[in-house]
Amino acid sequence: MKLALVAITDGGRRLAEELVHTMDGATLLSGERKVSATVADNWQRFDGFIFIMAAGIVVRTIAPLLRHKHHDPCVVVMDEKGKHVISLLSGHIGGGNQLAHRLASLTGGQAVITTASDILGLTPLDLWARKQNLHIEDQEKLTIASSKLVSYGTLSLYADVEVANLPSGITQTEKWEEADIIVSHKDIYPENSTLFRPRNLVIGTGCNRGTVEIEFEESIKELLHDCRLSRSSIRNLASIDKKNDEAGLLKFGHDNHWKIEFFDKSSINELKNLEISFAALKAVGAIGVAEPTALLSSRSHILLSRKRKWKNITMAIAQAPFTLSAQGQDQLNI
Repeated sequence: MKLALVAITDGGRRLAEELVHTMDGATLLSGERKVSATVADNWQRFDGFIFIMAAGIVVRTIAPLLRHKHHDPCVVVMDEKGKHVISLLSGHIGGGNQLAHRLASLTGGQAVITTASDILGLTPLDLWARKQNLHIEDQEKLTIASSKLVSYGTLSLYADVEVANLPSGITQTEKWEEADIIVSHKDIYPENSTLFRPRNLVIGTGCNRGTVEIEFEESIKELLHDCRLSRSSIRNLASIDKKNDEAGLLKFGHDNHWKIEFFDKSSINELKNLEISFAALKAVGAIGVAEPTALLSSRSHILLSRKRKWKNITMAIAQAPFTLSAQGQDQLNI
């Protein structure tokens, strides 16, 4: 986490210098200019700001810079003795609450946390979803669900992925109609549903040389529509290594922020019980491209869509294992 410290008094600067030497990735910003100018120039350069000064000064300084909690850095305010460490902005997603606790442990002070879910000992839904590698379809619906959790202390969840366990306050239901939150890669639910999308779909694709990006886009739209699957659940693309210089494919992945995993023909040809593509055998020496690379990348045996052919493209969809738990699964569900 890249952190900036800002102080205006001699005592504040002394504490800031001590913290800079203690915390990796921390930088003390120069006090030669006005605080507002210094912060404005550096606002997008850091993941978090630690202000050692009065909270009122901080509020007036950052107010013109605020955009959205998913884009703003976290902000922590503390006094020059380090007695009170206040998480002021982006406490959950931005990591402000965690940073406040960390700073308090260094100064011997008290972390001041005001987010309701933390005070009540409930799960911050946005933070939990991020750690589970879930995409939230609608932020307003997330806010409504979070408010309900805080108000009533419980939410019901329906999932068509594996559930190991769930955080306190979230209970599983077997009927999606009764759920406050639906965790699913299927595009079959009413528009008013609060949907969390598991990133568990892998798109295996083959293509002719020189296929342009728009053809990949048109193909995947048609495939997802026909299979009634959510684009938000796509984890990554996969193909054979002979396509790792294919400009249209690379741009398609880049523009959609999808990684592409490539496999060599020997790995592909080790797979059993797949229909052999004689066209692929002739072109690249592999029994196929779309289906086998989707399965290899997903590390599963579940094909949600067999190979579909277009003029220059083949695509298949595999379902990767995905497990919900009370704790962070961000390293598992990738």
